[in-house]
Amino acid sequence: MARWRPSVPALRPRARTGLDARARVLLDADVPEALAVCAGDPVASTLAAARLVVAQRAGLHAAGGQAWGFPAAGPLEAVCWAGANLVPVVPRTLDASRADAAVTAFAELARHAGRRSSSVVGERDAVLALWDLLAPHWPSPREIRANQPSLAIDREPDVAPDPGVRRSVPAEVPIVLPACVAMFTEEVGYSPVEGGGRAYEERVRSLVLAGRSFVRTAGEREGAPHVVFKAELGAVTPLVAQVQGVWVDPRYRGQGLAAPGMAAVVRLAREVHGDGAAGHRPAVVSLYVNDYNTRALATYRRVGFEQVGTYATVLF
Repeated sequence: MARWRPSVPALRPRARTGLDARARVLLDADVPEALAVCAGDPVASTLAAARLVVAQRAGLHAAGGQAWGFPAAGPLEAVCWAGANLVPVVPRTLDASRADAAVTAFAELARHAGRRSSSVVGERDAVLALWDLLAPHWPSPREIRANQPSLAIDREPDVAPDPGVRRSVPAEVPIVLPACVAMFTEEVGYSPVEGGGRAYEERVRSLVLAGRSFVRTAGEREGAPHVVFKAELGAVTPLVAQVQGVWVDPRYRGQGLAAPGMAAVVRLAREVHGDGAAGHRPAVVSLYVNDYNTRALATYRRVGFEQVGTYATVLF
């Protein structure tokens, strides 16, 4: 896998006028061009591109948010997805002045719209520059995770996959959901089902139905099956399958389940999302992880993941 390009300097907003310095809300007809912008950096843009893939198939109204494009006139240079997450995609190939202008333009639209997203997330330089402009206008975040290594693998894993890891099936939603709730609560600090949690349950169910939920279970002989390892493909594009929600039941930690489990997820994800035909690159499997989670980082690197960039997340 090619090494990541060096980071550009932090973006600084500059005052501009005219359509060349503004962003616009994109229409269905603009989605292919927005996806082409994302394809220039498929791992960094996965979260935005995954929603645009839905929009390409079913229209932006079905994708759960808006797509913004920069500049307001002419060919797109940068895009931003504004939905449950606010995800700027500012290609590193842009010169500093155009990158500054794109972030400033997206911040202007976000200020007018008000905060509707639960996070600002994506490639670190763009996220932190965007947040610098939004911080005076939006509520204070619960947490800023400014250094999240973005890892990827585009080949067979270095660890033998766990044969017990498989796709979950719809009948297992009652045991998959508690595992997902436990992972989310441990990771974010609050339960996603407080006050009902119907939307979260439907999200888990949809991932299971789509074949994007992977589990290892135990306890079937005792009549009390439960999930001991799980992961999901939270965002999928034609180029990248992004793993999210990796979790091992605390009762089973330290037993060596994580690395073989992740190796199995890599293999299964590539089988599903790579076409496997000669001369065609199979799917890249990616994820991002908090820099302080040293055990997880070591596990992913053991499997064969390499760092290709850095994400940041502003959590509300």
